[in-house]
Amino acid sequence: MTWSISVIIPTLDEETRIGACLARLSGEDLLETIVADGASRDRTVAFARKAGARVVLAPPGRGTQLNRGTQAATGDILLFLHADTILPSGFPALVREALARPGIVAGAFSFALDDTSAALSVVAAMTNIRARLLQLPYGDQGIFVRKKLFDELGGFADIPAMEDFELVRRLRRRGKIIILPQAAITSARRWQCHGILRTFLVNQGMVLGFYLKKSPVRLAAWYRRGGRFR
Repeated sequence: MTWSISVIIPTLDEETRIGACLARLSGEDLLETIVADGASRDRTVAFARKAGARVVLAPPGRGTQLNRGTQAATGDILLFLHADTILPSGFPALVREALARPGIVAGAFSFALDDTSAALSVVAAMTNIRARLLQLPYGDQGIFVRKKLFDELGGFADIPAMEDFELVRRLRRRGKIIILPQAAITSARRWQCHGILRTFLVNQGMVLGFYLKKSPVRLAAWYRRGGRFR
């Protein structure tokens, strides 16, 4: 039996990126695409529907949106994808083969950015080392898991930030999380906008804030401001 895959994409004002993301998903067998939109004010929803994706609406907040998307999903495997990330060619076979391995409960792709400058190449390399050593991929690496296990764990925490980090920590207790060598390519826009050092420090600050049990709402707002305090 070939497992079917549901790709779930949370969106909020992503009209400039959603088209390229969805184009990579078109034409694949046993694949459904669900866009979980959090009240976009641009043409994200229209573009998603035109590309053939199923659109579900949810209150803003990535955890909430992802859970709403999984409720609509019919696939045996769930693949959570950011709207500014492009999956590698042939990803369905890679995902199915990975989850068929004994002891593997979830996985993700290697991390890459669409800016291959020296500094950002170092960032990508460091991210991949961390993800492999700690089995802690982030959401922009395209995390995938069997739907049955995801449902057993109760889905994503209903929080506006760090929902991927929190889920992966729970998945790690159930078995191994594999990081595939093939890369999912993510937009470098945040690094370019806020600067490499600031973005790195903000990302680490989010992890620290999570461990210190800071409010996810406040963490999400701080992240949107690029780590700037009011």
